[in-house]
Amino acid sequence: MDKIKEITKGKAKSLYTTSKDDRLVMHFSDDTSAFDGKKKEALLGKGAVNNQFNAFIMDHLQNNGIETHHIEVLNNNDSLVWNLNMFPIECVIRNRASGSICRRLGTEDGLILESPLFEFFLKDDDLGDPLINDEHIISFGWATKDQIDEMKKLTYKVNSVLKELFINSGLILVDFKVEFGVNGNGTILLADEFTPDGCRLWDSETLKKMDKDRFRQGLGDVVESYHQVADRLGMNIIVD
Repeated sequence: MDKIKEITKGKAKSLYTTSKDDRLVMHFSDDTSAFDGKKKEALLGKGAVNNQFNAFIMDHLQNNGIETHHIEVLNNNDSLVWNLNMFPIECVIRNRASGSICRRLGTEDGLILESPLFEFFLKDDDLGDPLINDEHIISFGWATKDQIDEMKKLTYKVNSVLKELFINSGLILVDFKVEFGVNGNGTILLADEFTPDGCRLWDSETLKKMDKDRFRQGLGDVVESYHQVADRLGMNIIVD
């Protein structure tokens, strides 16, 4: 399906209209950024890895009862997705403490949490994606109480399904963020992406970081680490 017009351009993805109003093409680029866009770089092959990685994860989640916006892979860097009305919210689950929560609460990196911790963030780079709660969401009309409950339930289910998938491949799912949208029937679907750009994955034995923290922290071998994760999951990543 051909891309017609670019309607959104993010830090590493763009969305294009198609000949069908209810479907979009999601394009993954090699661009990489961190710290709200303050650090940027193009990493050759990252877009292709993330597109195919995302498709694998979305298919796995759909096979485990979680509806997503993913329809099919079109080529190495493009996928066809359903056109949704997106919530301006990021849903985060933490199984271990790392990243911003360590700075906020002064906890040690890698602290194992007694139960998965759920957090909402407002999706707004200019504001630094601030932490919000249910009351903010309802008061500002970003979602209803029922929609909040559904997003929480689905995010916990994603965590349960993917923790098992990754640990069976020798990886710890430290944390992740996901986004949701609503289709024309009012059904909430998992949207956006699930790639090493939006989660933390550590080797279960060495605790080596195999995600975007390699870019944030200047550890190098970013795309190579993404490939290693894909290999462990049994993916066959194709890069031109």
